Amino acid sequence: MITLDQVRERIIEAIQQSGLTQSELARRIGVKHQQISCYVKGQKLPALDTFANLCAALEVDPAYILCLSD
Repeated sequence: MITLDQVRERIIEAIQQSGLTQSELARRIGVKHQQISCYVKGQKLPALDTFANLCAALEVDPAYILCLSD
């Protein structure tokens, strides 16, 4: 079973590898910086459409973020 903490860790890793700041990422996907902060802190998961935009902006496979692939 996938845990929120596992998804959070993958999001953090993808953000770090992208070289984007949380603010830059938020602007690219059309959300507030606070939303990205909530994802990084593991307080909530993005909505499906936001998740798709997040993966696209970070150039990462959604299956990786969801811990379905390595």
